[in-house]
Amino acid sequence: MKKLFLHIAALYLGILSTYGQTKSSVAVKDSSNYRMRKLRVEEIDFVTSYYHQDGNHSAVTGGTGTEKLTDNSNTIDLQLYGFNKKGWKNTFLYELGISHYTSASSDKIDPNTISSASRRDLRIYPSFNWTQSNETTGNSYGFSGSFSWESDYISTGAGFNLTRLFNNQNTQFDLRLQAFLDTWKVILPVELRPEYQGPATSGQIDYHYGHAARNSFSAAFSVSQIINQRIQVLLTVEPAYQHGLLATRYQRDYFTDGSIRAENLPDNRYKLPVAARFNYFLDDMFIIRTFYRYYMDNWGIRAHTAELELPVKLGSFFSVSPFYRYNTQTGARYFTPYGQHDPDDLFYTSDYDLSGLNSGFFGAGLHFTPVNGVFGWKNLSMLELRYGHYNRSDGLGSDIVSLNLKFR
Repeated sequence: MKKLFLHIAALYLGILSTYGQTKSSVAVKDSSNYRMRKLRVEEIDFVTSYYHQDGNHSAVTGGTGTEKLTDNSNTIDLQLYGFNKKGWKNTFLYELGISHYTSASSDKIDPNTISSASRRDLRIYPSFNWTQSNETTGNSYGFSGSFSWESDYISTGAGFNLTRLFNNQNTQFDLRLQAFLDTWKVILPVELRPEYQGPATSGQIDYHYGHAARNSFSAAFSVSQIINQRIQVLLTVEPAYQHGLLATRYQRDYFTDGSIRAENLPDNRYKLPVAARFNYFLDDMFIIRTFYRYYMDNWGIRAHTAELELPVKLGSFFSVSPFYRYNTQTGARYFTPYGQHDPDDLFYTSDYDLSGLNSGFFGAGLHFTPVNGVFGWKNLSMLELRYGHYNRSDGLGSDIVSLNLKFR
């Protein structure tokens, strides 16, 4: 169920990031032309979150059984800056994340033990980003690197980002390229392991132990436009490609002839999301943020996502932001519920993340940015508390709460 948590966390963080959609004004140059070259701390961010879910369609046991999972995540970002001899700003962002989760369904990989792989796990994910920007033109470019580790999974990532402004800085073009090279530890359900079943015979699945690769490559092209003082629009296209072991081998599939096999999916996947965002600044008190995305891939999934967020300024330094996101998707051509797979199928899954479904995600955030610092502490410039509830048409539900502290 790690995949589902990461998906919901991405939705949640996507809503958190809407505060960054408003284009900041360009800093005015000091008349002395002085630029500090020594690195200084620009800001420090700390985010902690708690996530809980439950449902009754675990892919580990073939699309039926508990999906109970909890996750506690903590990340800290350190952002430094300085200027080079040409007056360009160099920004260095260091992030360290630690996540601990428990998954009841993962313990069903081997029901005879209480120490199944991934029942309890720790994920550690440091990352680094360097960006060089021209504060006069607003143009910038940068590179990033990342690493993620847990007991059965290692991921190494690299990226490139480019920003160009045009039309008196009213039009902005962004390019982002990313690659993730992953290694999985291949784990089979206990009853499908060679030592449990005996020697493999003709027609059985190919038992494989050791490690397998999964590589992911993506690009994001976006254009944002300030129409006037009240309206901003953004269009994004994000093609992606994955290759390698895309099936989770410890997830079972049950067939109409009574047989059991480990999940098997194609070794490549193409994805194409296209999204648009429309922000309308109604007045000094209200902002209307809307978002729409269409998604398609070569596994047969087609999805529509719509989101509405309404930040309301309740005072000079306090705001509340209720939000709602709705998603509907068709199922992958390889999905079938428990016990309904055809024995002649080449690819098969009973993972309800790949089924036809509808889902809703709603909640609110409280944003506090007093001039003299939160609770009178000048270095603590922002406090944000957010809560979200997710529900899906197959009965799965989850809750996530997070606290974000920004220090300057």
